[in-house]
Amino acid sequence: MITGVLGIQKPVVLAPMGFVSGGALAAAVSRAGGLGLIGAGYGDADWIRREFQRAENERVGIGFITWSLARQPALLDLALAYKPCAVMLSFGDPRPFAEKIRRSGAKLICQVQSLAIARQALEAQPDVLVAQGTEAGGHGGERSLFALLPAVRDLAPDKPILAAGGIADRRGYEAALVLGAAGVLVGTRFSACDEALTAPRAKERIVQANGDATVRTTVFDVVRGFDGWSGITGRALRNKFTETWHGREAALRERMDAERKSYYAAAERQDFDTALIFAGEGVDLIDEILPAVEIVRRLVP
Repeated sequence: MITGVLGIQKPVVLAPMGFVSGGALAAAVSRAGGLGLIGAGYGDADWIRREFQRAENERVGIGFITWSLARQPALLDLALAYKPCAVMLSFGDPRPFAEKIRRSGAKLICQVQSLAIARQALEAQPDVLVAQGTEAGGHGGERSLFALLPAVRDLAPDKPILAAGGIADRRGYEAALVLGAAGVLVGTRFSACDEALTAPRAKERIVQANGDATVRTTVFDVVRGFDGWSGITGRALRNKFTETWHGREAALRERMDAERKSYYAAAERQDFDTALIFAGEGVDLIDEILPAVEIVRRLVP
């Protein structure tokens, strides 16, 4: 059982959303019986220190974009010094980091978006796999959860698997169990909760949006200088920026200096007609901002 492996009461894990899943949110999910993962994002040491402190010694874990660790391996040492109960790795080869994580006593969680990625992840001997479908907000691959999850289940029949992508209520949780999951990893639903670091205006946009208002795109990675991931896009809310540049990435690169300056100015003033809001297709099911404990209660019986 996933609850035994991760030492939790309820099989729900907070997705480690960069600069959204901070220490307060991770701690709230853990207190509610799930497992909160702090989102290390692209790697900011000061941010990691601050958010572990905000977790107030609650039992939490942390999640990394794996290629950020390849560039800044000291970040893993920093995180492990706080004794996280689990470390989740996504988007990159987890094998170079697996043994250090195991030696620390933390559980290793590997997120996968295809069978090829799952096979590589299994070589790292993770304690838990996450099968992530394209319904998910933020970065992801090219396969939908409904087909990917049972395929990963068949590939790794003895490995606990969390389902991720479009899960925002109990129906999604129960469907994931039928397809072979032992629990769920939830992002967007927690992005619109009281404890999330999401900007208030962004939370309101998530509440008002529906799944038709999301798009998988690379334009936000291009303008922020994080592009170049093969087969990886990010699901976000459509806005004027995507209307202008989605499908015109080459033209965006030609205007990079001006557009990047304009983009970051918009993000600074929380102008979400331009700035990014990562959100999954499950926004249809989010109609109010709630405390994390209530979200966990509604997700899992």
